Amino acid sequence: MAPNSLTERNDERNAQTREETRSNERYIRPAVNIVETEEGLFLTADLPGVAKGDIDVNVEKGILTITALAKSTLMGTPVYSEFQLGNYYRQFTIPESLDHEKAKADFVNGILTLRIPKAEIAKPRRIEVQIG
Repeated sequence: MAPNSLTERNDERNAQTREETRSNERYIRPAVNIVETEEGLFLTADLPGVAKGDIDVNVEKGILTITALAKSTLMGTPVYSEFQLGNYYRQFTIPESLDHEKAKADFVNGILTLRIPKAEIAKPRRIEVQIG
């Protein structure tokens, strides 16, 4: 895969609007690590405050979309606050050489782990030379 084959849809780091012309809702961009191996892509995303049932991971037309809703479980009135919980949203363009049908996702302790294997045709293979 070429170095720039995996690109982000948006370069800003803080909360931003999604489809600014259509929605006033604000989204937080979760921190993400993506590693490419010979087997495929391995993605981890930090989603604090999110329950497993409030995460949606979708791949459509080469676009990987992660959305999640964080809910505060603290009772009472906030007196001092340095961070906010909110909706998470992140999109990436991913190569078509990945087998989206075999993707697997796990969510443990606020960390989403996504594994997307390469399609068999995209994996490197050795061709043995016959001596004849």
